[in-house]
Amino acid sequence: MSRVLAALGLALGIAAGAPAGEQRTNTGPRIRVEPEGFDFGRALPNRTLSKEFSIRNFGDKDLTIEHVSTSCGCTVAEGYSRTVKPGGMTPLRVTLETRAYSGRVERQVLVRSNDTTTPVLTIRLTATVGVSTAR
Repeated sequence: MSRVLAALGLALGIAAGAPAGEQRTNTGPRIRVEPEGFDFGRALPNRTLSKEFSIRNFGDKDLTIEHVSTSCGCTVAEGYSRTVKPGGMTPLRVTLETRAYSGRVERQVLVRSNDTTTPVLTIRLTATVGVSTAR
C-alpha cells in the first residue's frame, strides 16, 4: 500500500509541474508557437500583411532554431533568435504579400528545430484577397 501511495505522489508531483495536458517524462528542448496560426481575414490585393508570433521553449534544454522556411516567396519570416533558453521566447515576424491574388490564400511557415518531439513546427496563415466594393 505504501508503495502505491508513493508512486501516486510521485506521479502527481511530476504532473503538477508540467504544462496543462503534457507530461514531463520527456526532457530536452520543446517548441511551441503562439498563436498556432493566423487568419488575416479580408485583405486588398498588393498589400503587405504582418503578424508577430512568439516561439517558446517549454523544455529544460536550449532550443535551437535550425531553419525557417515558407511555402511561397510572397511570405517572409524573420527577426528570431537561433537559440531560445528553457522557459524563454523569441519573436518571429511574418509578412504575407497579397500581390494580385484573388480569393482564399493559404501559406505555411516551417520552423525546424532540435525538438525531437516536434522537429518541424508548422504555422498556417490564411487571408481572403479581393477588391473592395466600398465607395
